[in-house]
Amino acid sequence: MAGQVKALVGAKWLADAVRSARVGPALRVLDASWYLPMMNRNARAEFAQRHIPGASFFDIDECSDRSSPYDHMLPTESEFADYVGRLGVGNDTHVVVYDCSDFGSFAAPRVWWMFRYFGHRSVSVLDGGMKTWLREGHPVADLQHTPERARFRTEQNHSWVKTYEDVLRNLTDRKYQLVDARMEGRFRGLEPEPRECIEPGHIPGSINMPFTCFLDSSGLEHPVEDLTEIFRNAGVDLQKPFWVSCGSGVTACHIILAAHLCGHQDVSLYDGSWYEWFSRAAPEHIISEVKGKKK
Repeated sequence: MAGQVKALVGAKWLADAVRSARVGPALRVLDASWYLPMMNRNARAEFAQRHIPGASFFDIDECSDRSSPYDHMLPTESEFADYVGRLGVGNDTHVVVYDCSDFGSFAAPRVWWMFRYFGHRSVSVLDGGMKTWLREGHPVADLQHTPERARFRTEQNHSWVKTYEDVLRNLTDRKYQLVDARMEGRFRGLEPEPRECIEPGHIPGSINMPFTCFLDSSGLEHPVEDLTEIFRNAGVDLQKPFWVSCGSGVTACHIILAAHLCGHQDVSLYDGSWYEWFSRAAPEHIISEVKGKKK
């Protein structure tokens, strides 16, 4: 496996790497853009029109468990290895992930986390994403190429993923803090969920930390000292273990990234998140200020 790299890299660093033709087998750039249907954006079509030079497109929906009734659940080890191998990623490749969200970062931390879950530590998120890349005036391209296939070996960290049964058991055990990355309105039950048949609300006892709280107004990640304060103000104890969730396991990875930057590297993800929880939980386990789940 490749060695440790910084969890965040700056646009200037990546631009220098692109300019000096370092993108290749040793450095792969992946556009992991993904949007909710309500955003009316086609990530793959946008990639075809404009991306960081040398980048490949990482499709979160394609690299997933296609047999699951829930969105983009983790794929198997062999599926992930095959998918990233086709993107030219080997075990010695430094991977830099970005997305084109107006927030600066939206889905990229999910792919960063996926690589780490499957044992690859040499992966970074482009701080500020395409938003910062464009703001700083770095070049873009529309030329698409197929990288040479690489061999990728996985080393799964099963403890980093929690199931519905794990979270249900924790309602009684209370051994773990549970932190939800959705926007406050969805968490409280005041604003609609983006998926049909799913009402807003939250898992009992969970703490709300909208993923945007980790980003400044320009889309860059807050400094570590500020992140530490943000966790403290939300009531999350970084010295104690915690799990994270969101709508479908994407933006929850912002919490994992922020905790990682603060030195807390063993946060686990409830991959099914609210989509699965609402579908399976008893009405009394749906907390909402409006209506919740009908009995």
